[in-house]
Amino acid sequence: MDNKTPNPTTAEKMKTVKAAWDAAPAGPKKDASLTHYKAAQKARDENKDADCNRELDAARHALV
Repeated sequence: MDNKTPNPTTAEKMKTVKAAWDAAPAGPKKDASLTHYKAAQKARDENKDADCNRELDAARHALV
């Protein structure tokens, strides 16, 4: 029996990262995160899921 959690879809990940970005205080970390988030949106529009997920991970990491 395998109890692995399924990976979130790109759309779910976009919502999660956007919510984290909205809740973050203003500053250089939020600015860096926005740059990655915009790159993720562009990659999503170009149907490049791997690039989109990589940028979303970078956006989330920039907020830490």
